Amino acid sequence: MRPPVEVCVFLLSLLAPGVLYAMNNIPALQEPLPILGMGMVVLGSVLLLLHLTVRHKVKDPLFYVFAEFSFTCMVGLTNAFEQDGFISGFMGFYLKMGEPHLSTAYAVMMSYWEGVVHVVLFLTMIHRMFKGQSYRSLGLLWAGSSIAHQIVLIPGVVVGKYASNIRPAFWRNTPFFLVPFWAASVLFSRPRETPVITADQIAMEQKKSLLFRPLDLLLSLLLLGAMAFSVFRGFVVLDCPLDVCFTYIYQYEPYLKDPVGFPRVMMLVYLFYALPLLTVFIYGLKTPGCSWMLDWTIFFAGAMAQSQWCHIGASLHSRTPFTYRVPADKWWPVITLNVLLAAAPSLLALRCHTNPAYFMKPVPKGQTNNEKKKN
Repeated sequence: MRPPVEVCVFLLSLLAPGVLYAMNNIPALQEPLPILGMGMVVLGSVLLLLHLTVRHKVKDPLFYVFAEFSFTCMVGLTNAFEQDGFISGFMGFYLKMGEPHLSTAYAVMMSYWEGVVHVVLFLTMIHRMFKGQSYRSLGLLWAGSSIAHQIVLIPGVVVGKYASNIRPAFWRNTPFFLVPFWAASVLFSRPRETPVITADQIAMEQKKSLLFRPLDLLLSLLLLGAMAFSVFRGFVVLDCPLDVCFTYIYQYEPYLKDPVGFPRVMMLVYLFYALPLLTVFIYGLKTPGCSWMLDWTIFFAGAMAQSQWCHIGASLHSRTPFTYRVPADKWWPVITLNVLLAAAPSLLALRCHTNPAYFMKPVPKGQTNNEKKKN
C-alpha cells in the first residue's frame, strides 16, 4: 500500500539537508556558477521525480508548485537551524558563494516561517487536493505570505549592504518571485465556496450600520491604528526630520535603520501597498455586499503575519547587531504595537469568514444555510 501523496512530498523534502551536506563537501560545486547550475539541476530533478511518481493522479498544476516549494522550504529551515547553532556543515558553501544575505536575522526568521508554516500549509493543501476538497482559502493565505516575503527580500538585497555581493545564485529567486503571483491569480479566479444564507438574513445584517456592529467598529478602529502606524514608520525610514521620528528610530525601534535594508523596504511596502488595502478594508466594513472582502482579507492576513513575524523576530534576534535591536526598556510597547499590526488583519479575516452575511450578495429566498453555493 502506497503512502498518501502528502507523505511522499514530505519525505522527498527531507532529502534537502542531505543534498546541502553533499554539496558542502564537494569543492567543485562551491563556486558561484556551479552553485546556481546545481541548484537548477536539483530543482528540476525534484519536479521530474514528482511527475514520474504521481503523474496519473495529478490534475491540478498547483500540486507541483506546492511540492517543489516544500523542498525549498526545507532548505530554508536547514539554514535557520545552522545559523542558530543547532547544526553545522550544511550551508557554509552557499552563504559564502551563493546568497550571503541568508545569514541575516531577517532571513533566519523568514526561513523558520517557511520551514514550519508554509510546509504545513503545503501538505494540508495537497491532502485536500487529493481528497477532492477545496483548499482555496489556504492557498490565498500562502500566496499572500509568499508574495510579501519576496517583495521585501529581493529589493532589500538590492538596496541593502549585500548589494555589492550579489552572486549568480541570487537569481534563482526569480521563479520563486513570479510563481506565487501566478498561483494567486489562479486561486482568485476559482469559484469561492460559501454557505448559502437566506435573503432575509443577509438583508437583516446589511441594514445594521457600523455603530450597531460593535465588532466591526472595533476592527475599523484597529485598522485605522494600523494605517497611522504604517504611515508613521514610513516617514521614519524616509528620514523625516520631525523630533518624534528621530526619537522613535533611535530610542524605540533602531532596527529600522539596520543597513541590511530589509526593514526599510518593509516599511515602504507597508506605506505604499498595505496602506491602500487597509483603506479599502475599512470601506468594506462600512459598505454591505463587498464580497471581495472574503478573499482579500485572507490574502492580506497571510502577508502581514509573515512580514511581522520576520520583522519582530529580526529586531530581537542575536544575529542583529546589538545597537539595532529593540532596547530592553522599550521592548513591551514596541512588540505590542507590532503584534497588534499583525493581529488586526488576521482578526478581520476571521470575522469575515465566521459571519460572511454582511459581505454577501442577496440570494433567492428559500435556500437554507446547510446548502452550498459557488459564488
